Amino acid sequence: MAEFDTVHSGAHTQDAAIDQGLRAHMNKVYGLMSAALLATFALAYMVAQSPAAQQVLLVPPIVYAVIFGPLAFVLVANFAFERLSVASINMIFWAYAALTGVSLSVIFIMFSMSSVIMGLLYTAVAFLGLSLTGYLTKRNLGPIGQVATMMAWGIVAIAMFSFFTGGMGAAGAWWMNLAILGVFAVLTATSTQDIKNTYLGARYQGGQEAELFLEKAAIIGALQLYISFIAMFRSIMFLFMPRD
Repeated sequence: MAEFDTVHSGAHTQDAAIDQGLRAHMNKVYGLMSAALLATFALAYMVAQSPAAQQVLLVPPIVYAVIFGPLAFVLVANFAFERLSVASINMIFWAYAALTGVSLSVIFIMFSMSSVIMGLLYTAVAFLGLSLTGYLTKRNLGPIGQVATMMAWGIVAIAMFSFFTGGMGAAGAWWMNLAILGVFAVLTATSTQDIKNTYLGARYQGGQEAELFLEKAAIIGALQLYISFIAMFRSIMFLFMPRD
């Protein structure tokens, strides 16, 4: 009996440590995401207030780097994750946020500040509910996440085709934004669950490699949630907010 109590106590202690570590990991993910969002919106506002910056950053050829740079960063982070250092992934994360800030300046130019604030509020409330759902649900959202991810890449492909062929018209843009809102709403929940499960899997495996892996995984997780938040915000602005 004493031996059983010792084993039970040890298991309970390990589970408590994992729970505490999970909370710290999720706080790190949300903290990184929040810091990137703050930097992004600050940069977007500054560019929107500076015609000189717009003349440099929002015209060819630099605007092409602003548009396609984030896509390149995502591809590198996904396909070279194992080979990249923590510093390299961190640099990709902040470079992505900076380029997004430049492109998001268009929102501050097209919409009033009150509309931007309302759009942010709606997005934040939706994001919070969806992310909390993904964290708390016992249902495996993996298959849904895989479908949503494929749909997201399909949206990227359609957007690129539209960019090079002269646009899709007002009706097409409306449906595109609706699709983006739905897909990235789903990805907010599925990504949150994936971040949680990734931590638990690495923790139960243990070892020094797990520590390094989780450092990088926290940054990638923050990037995933950041992308979902920005995508939903853009769609909410174009779908529901009055233009200036």
